[in-house]
Formats: sequence, C-alpha cells, structure tokens
Amino acid sequence: MTDSAQPRLLVTLCTYNERENLELLIPEIHKYLPSAAILVIDDNSPDGTGEYAKELKKTDSRIHSIHRSGKLGLGTATIAGFQYAIENHYDLVLNLDADFSHPPRFMPDLVEATKTADVAIGSRYIPGGKIEGWSPKRYFMSGAVNWYSRLLLRLKSRDCSGSFRCYRVPKLAEIDFALIRARGYAFQEEILYRCRRVGCTFKEVPFTFEERRFGSSKINLREAFSALWVMLVLGIDNCLGKRVRTLPSDSGR
Repeated sequence: MTDSAQPRLLVTLCTYNERENLELLIPEIHKYLPSAAILVIDDNSPDGTGEYAKELKKTDSRIHSIHRSGKLGLGTATIAGFQYAIENHYDLVLNLDADFSHPPRFMPDLVEATKTADVAIGSRYIPGGKIEGWSPKRYFMSGAVNWYSRLLLRLKSRDCSGSFRCYRVPKLAEIDFALIRARGYAFQEEILYRCRRVGCTFKEVPFTFEERRFGSSKINLREAFSALWVMLVLGIDNCLGKRVRTLPSDSGR
C-alpha cells in the first residue's frame, strides 16, 4: 500500500445470535465505508445469523463469511478474521462488535488514525470518549481490568479492554497466533501486548460506547476471572521475554 493508494480494508464481525443487529449494521457500515469488505465470523448461531450472512454474500461481493461449528470463543473468532485478512492481502482490518455498541460513524476516524499508527484504538477513556448506559459497578470493573492490564503487560493505552480497533495487517502478520493464550475476552488485552512486543505504534481515538440494541451480553463471571488469570500469565511471559513473533520459516522471511 502506498500513501496515495486507497487501502484495502476488511471489517470483521464476530457473531453469535446477532441477526437482528446484523440486518441494520451492515448497511450502516457501508454508509460510512462504502468500499470496505465485511467478514462475518459466526459460531453456528441458533438465530440464523450465519445463514443470513450467506444470503447477503450471494448478492453483494463485499460480504464474506466464516462459519464455525459452535461457540469457540471470541479470541479464536477474532484470530480467524486476522488470518483471513493476512491470507487475502488486506492492508487494514477493523474489528467492531456486532451489537451497535461501537457506532459505525466512528470507523472513518480509526481508519484515518492508521496513517500515523499501526494500531488505532477506539477509546472510551481519553478526552472526548464516553460510555452511555453503564452502572457504577460496570464502570469500576472495566477501570480495574484496564489498570490491571497496563500494570502487568506494560500497556500505555487508556482503553485496553475494548475490541473497537483498526490494525495494519502487515504488523499483525509478524505475530505468531499459535502462541495466543486467551480464547475469550482477555484476547483484547493480549493482542495489544503482542502488538507492543512486535514494535507496533498505537493511537487512541475517542468514541462513544453505546449499549447494544438487541440481544444480551455474552460475558459472565467465569469469563472475567479467566481474563484476569490469562493476564497474570502473560505478565510472567513478558518478564521472561517469551517469543511472540512468527518464526522465519512461518513468515516466509
């Protein structure tokens, strides 16, 4: 990709029972990023989300889909999207939740930020960013997780736990995804840690987090404790300097 060329952009949506949201979200994405390809990674949703994506693909060449056998975890779904972007030679991959908590109107800001950074982070915790509809308990939990991840993983970003981000694909290709520990929500902190280890630059972009329009949140107490444990193990990995990069034979170099 040259500075003057339009980057090839892939937007990834990891879904489980998100059909109602998807029907409204895909047109909204193309309203703000008309040339973007969209990849739906669906974990065999009972509500027909995967079948809906297949139908869209028949009439819109910008729509792609991956259909998995069951609920295999948000982390592995996001990795599947990254690997698709790498294998198909996209320049940028932008991930957002499929529930409208990441409003598509902020996506162009993330794409613009990748002109000066390898990872653009949609941030709720810098000036201009905000959250709508959260209880004080949820604010506290999110703040604690972000503090914990900055401490253990030496991350400087204020918002380390959100998934609303845009990455430069060539930098993602330097990461060995086989070494990823997290399968659930701790993936968001882990991928920032691994991006830092391969030398990525970061930029936070403010946005307004909104509550989902349909369906219910998938996070639970077990996921939360699992995330804390994974970050502790990653902190130990960091102290030991464990490998994060692809080996030369893997990357073709």
